[in-house]
Amino acid sequence: MANDAVEPAEPEEQRVDSTFRNGSITAIGVVVGFSLGFLSRWSALPGEWMHSDLVSVGFITLGLALQVKALADLLLVSSLQLKRYNRSIRFFLVGLTLVGTGVVFAVFADLFGFGGIVLQG
Repeated sequence: MANDAVEPAEPEEQRVDSTFRNGSITAIGVVVGFSLGFLSRWSALPGEWMHSDLVSVGFITLGLALQVKALADLLLVSSLQLKRYNRSIRFFLVGLTLVGTGVVFAVFADLFGFGGIVLQG
């Protein structure tokens, strides 16, 4: 009996409560909706686009893509695994930061006279 080795049980993967994940999905969905609304409103404004507008739109578009990816990942059942959930939240936070950076860049470009159509609506 002394030779019988007891194999350690594999640690169970940590999981996120589905109620908590559903709240995250709702919050991220709302933020994605606002980001899409801002971008669509901005693109519909009449006027000539400047280079600073294109830089801002680049940041906002990349950030929005990361936000949508995070939302899509959270809709999967596998996102109940803590590791996947945390990864999706990181994607969202990076996307949110990029969208915010694009908006702030557009506002300051307009304040310093480099802006195009962002604040004319």
